[in-house]
Amino acid sequence: MIPITLTVNGERVSRHVEPRRHLIDFLRLDLGLTGSHAGCEHGVCGACTVRVDGEIVRGCLVPAASLDGAEVTTIEGLSDSGEVADLQAHFVARNAAQCGYCTPGMIMTAADILRHHPDATRAQIREHLSGNYCRCTGYHAIVDAVEATLAERAARRQEERR
Repeated sequence: MIPITLTVNGERVSRHVEPRRHLIDFLRLDLGLTGSHAGCEHGVCGACTVRVDGEIVRGCLVPAASLDGAEVTTIEGLSDSGEVADLQAHFVARNAAQCGYCTPGMIMTAADILRHHPDATRAQIREHLSGNYCRCTGYHAIVDAVEATLAERAARRQEERR
């Protein structure tokens, strides 16, 4: 067992972990944060997407033991912070969450677009989301939700400048 101390959703956490325990399993099994999903367990589907030190990662690929001192944000922390309240509202309004399995990872990835690419085009949104699989929506509703959120935030920024 390896001792680690990290910050998860703003809360300091210290645990002993198995060397091979992946971050997604640590979050779900050790901390009870089940919002992020374990899908393919090969880093392909994006269901396990979380932030580590501000960057999105696939939680199924990252050993928890490698995160001593890191800051991790899960969908629970992102939602609780209010950072994506508008995005979540647009997901609901456009029925972009259908079965919901991919939704936490999709919102984590979409939040990355909102933070780093506030002027993203529809094509750039699709490209950025392309690593997250969704079997239900055909992506149109998800892209619509992200695009609407970007437009709303741009209008708000423009209004604040006046």
